[in-house]
Amino acid sequence: MSAEASSAFSTADESAITRTIDVSPDTTADRLSGEEFDEFYDIQRTVDEIIQGDFKRIALQFPDELLHDSVPIYRRLKSKIGPGRDLYVLADTSYGRHANYVDSSTLPIDMLTSRLPVIYVFGHKNLDIEQCVTKLAEAYRSQNSDHPSRTALLRHEVGYTHLADLILEKLRTAFEPLNITIQYTKPSLKSIPTPSTTPPLTEVIPNTEYNIILYIGGESLSLTNLLMTHAFCDVFSYNPSTGTSRLESSRTNKLLMRRYALVQKARDADVFGILVGTLGVASYLPLISHLRTLLTSHHKKSYTISVGKLTPSKLANFLEIECFILVACPEHSILSANAEKEFFKPIVTPFELSVALRSGGVEWTGRYELDFVRVIGEGDVTGEDVGAEREEGGEEGEEEDLDQPQFSLITGKYRHARRYGASQPQPNPISNDTSSLIARNQDSTVSRLENSAAAHFLQERSYKGLEARLGEDAPSVLEQGRSGVARSYQTDYGARDEGKD
Repeated sequence: MSAEASSAFSTADESAITRTIDVSPDTTADRLSGEEFDEFYDIQRTVDEIIQGDFKRIALQFPDELLHDSVPIYRRLKSKIGPGRDLYVLADTSYGRHANYVDSSTLPIDMLTSRLPVIYVFGHKNLDIEQCVTKLAEAYRSQNSDHPSRTALLRHEVGYTHLADLILEKLRTAFEPLNITIQYTKPSLKSIPTPSTTPPLTEVIPNTEYNIILYIGGESLSLTNLLMTHAFCDVFSYNPSTGTSRLESSRTNKLLMRRYALVQKARDADVFGILVGTLGVASYLPLISHLRTLLTSHHKKSYTISVGKLTPSKLANFLEIECFILVACPEHSILSANAEKEFFKPIVTPFELSVALRSGGVEWTGRYELDFVRVIGEGDVTGEDVGAEREEGGEEGEEEDLDQPQFSLITGKYRHARRYGASQPQPNPISNDTSSLIARNQDSTVSRLENSAAAHFLQERSYKGLEARLGEDAPSVLEQGRSGVARSYQTDYGARDEGKD
C-alpha cells in the first residue's frame, strides 16, 4: 500500500495539531471601520439581548471562514456586557454560514439550539438592489414570452436579511407588470425555547402555492438543496459576486440523477451506519429512532455513529458498513459532488433510505424532502407509531420479497439480501455480556454470529489474521536469511541482490 493510500486510514498523532485546513476566509468585514464593524456583526443588538436576558455564560460560535473575526468580536462584546458575565469561543464547527451567540449556562452543549436561548447574527452584506431586481426580471422575461399569473417565493443568503424588506418592495414593483405575486417570510433573529418551539432558522413558508423561486446568493449548498427540494419550481438566481442572473432549474435533473444512483446503491446494501452529524437540530433523536425501527423491520443491520464533521478517514474505519445515512441539518444533509468522490461508501439522506426500502409507499417522483418531521411522518414527532405500523402492516410481504433474488441496477446482477434479526433477537450493544458482541469457541477462534455484520464481514475477507495451528505443523529447519534494506539485500554469502525484494 502506498504512503498516500495508507494516510487515508492512519495518520500520526501530531497531524491533528499540524494539519492545515483549506478554508477561504470571508473578508467582507476586514475593510470596515470600528463602527461599521460593530454594525456588520450586530454588536449592540447582541449586547442588549445578553443584558436583557441576564445571561451569565455566553458561547460564541463561528463558521470556519469567520473565525479570524472571533477575537475582535469577543473584545467588543466583553467591553460592553459588563462584569459578572463570561464569554467563550467554541472550537467546534457551526455547520453553517452564520455566527451564533448562545447562552450555555444551564444545559449540556448537545441541546444548545433546541433548549437554550439563541441569538442569530447573520451579518450585513452589501447588495446592489437595483441591479439585483433588474437582472432577475430580465432572466424571467428571457424564459417566458407570455406572462400568466404566477406566484414566486423569495429566498436569499442570510447575510442579506437586513435588506430583505427593501428587496421585497423593489421586486414586487418590478414583477407586478409580469403578473407575478411574491411571497416572503423573514427568518427570526432570536430563538427562546418553549415546549412548542419550532427548530431554529426554520422559515414559515406561506400556504400559497408557488411555482417560482427567486434566490439571491452565490453557489452554495443552500442553492443546491433548494434545487433538490423544489424540482417542481423554476429557480432564478442572482449572484452578487458576479452581478449575473440565470435560470438554475436546468441543473436539477443532473442533481436528481446523481441522488437516484445513490438510492440504488442503498437498495443493494444490507448493513447501514447511521451517522449523527448534528446534535442541535430539533427532532434528530426521534429520527434516529425511526431509522432504527425502519431498518430492523426490513431485516437490515444498523450501527449508530456520532461523527460530527465528516471525513473519509473516519468512515474508512467501518469497512463492514455498506451504506451510511447522514442525520444532519437540511443545509448539510447533501454532500457536494467533489466531496462524495472522496468517500469509499455511499452516503444517503433519511428520505433516500425511505425510497430505497419503499417504506410507507414512498416512491421516487422527483419531489425531494430534507425536513426531519416530514421524513418521519406528518403529525408523528416520535417516529414510534409510524415504524410500528409499517412493521406490522408489511412484514410478511417484505419477508417474502427478501426470499427472492433482487436485481441490482448498479451491478446488473441478481443478489440475495442478507436477513439480520430474522431468526433471533438483535443483540443489545449496551449489554455487559461480551458474548453478545463476539463469541469464541474452545480453539480461540471467532465464531460467526447470525446477527453480527462484523463477523460476517470477517468471514468473507481473504485475510483474517494469523492462525495459531498449534500442534498441526511440524517445525521447519532454520535457515540463514538475507539482511539489509529492500533495495539491496545481502545474502549469507556476502553477495548483494540489487533491486530485489
